[in-house]
Amino acid sequence: MRDYIGYADTPPQFDWPGGARVAVNFVVNYEEGSEYSIDDGDGRSESALIEVSTPRVPVGSRDLASQSMYEYGCRVGFWRLHDLFVSRGLPVTIFAAAVALERNPRAARAIARTDWDIVCHGLRWIEHYHLDEAEERDQIARAYSLVTDLLGRTPSGWYCRYSRSENTRRLVVEHGGFAFDSDAYNDELPYWTLVSDAPHLVVPYSLVTNDAKFLQGGWVTGAEYGTFLIETLTGLLEHDGPRMMSVGLHPRIIGHPGRLAGLVAFLDHIAALQGVWVAGRLAIAEHFKRCVPFSRETAGEFT
Repeated sequence: MRDYIGYADTPPQFDWPGGARVAVNFVVNYEEGSEYSIDDGDGRSESALIEVSTPRVPVGSRDLASQSMYEYGCRVGFWRLHDLFVSRGLPVTIFAAAVALERNPRAARAIARTDWDIVCHGLRWIEHYHLDEAEERDQIARAYSLVTDLLGRTPSGWYCRYSRSENTRRLVVEHGGFAFDSDAYNDELPYWTLVSDAPHLVVPYSLVTNDAKFLQGGWVTGAEYGTFLIETLTGLLEHDGPRMMSVGLHPRIIGHPGRLAGLVAFLDHIAALQGVWVAGRLAIAEHFKRCVPFSRETAGEFT
């Protein structure tokens, strides 16, 4: 069931911690090593979010260039992002594809040493709407267990590759252990839903401020990206009431120095502002739950 109304002209009124008006969440999508590949029996190489617009290698053959571009993310880009956020003491949310972490134990150990919160991003970086219900249920359970084993703490939330299936949200709730899911792009605040008559929180994500647009014709320079992030935050700060801003990052994309410069400019901008709370998604979810408790009368119904 779709909800076309949402909060409309009566959004909840509360403050983020410290009286902040905007909660900014940085998401590092750790996917490299879990994408489609001939090596994993997928029958094709990954063609999405790489530096060329169309695949050059015939379907059914290993695309060694695509594999190499993904390897840049885990070999170089991740460490740039890790060092940047650790050096500034800023919280991050990791959208973790479980197999990707399993294949890079050094990155997994580095994440485990932080207090960053973890969101399951699938067992592998594949679309859940291609899975039948039994396979999807199994992959959710395996992803949860593997991420927990690798990082020594349970994931706080769930997020699919691009779009959930019609079963995903119900299966996530049935599995249990997740405080929220982020499989939505339809709001600037968290919101409650009813799933199988149980309260469930959705913490929406955004593809608008996502670095994927570098590879989709949106931005060419880091300065353009940084300017757009600053303009987005300025608009949210001018809004009457609390808002949330999600900044999606991919090590194989933003991890290149010229692009990273735009992110650094945005971090410098935030550091000089009042009214901004940089937080992980779990902290945002927990604060929202305290300020806006579940109400059956106002929760949307998910079927």
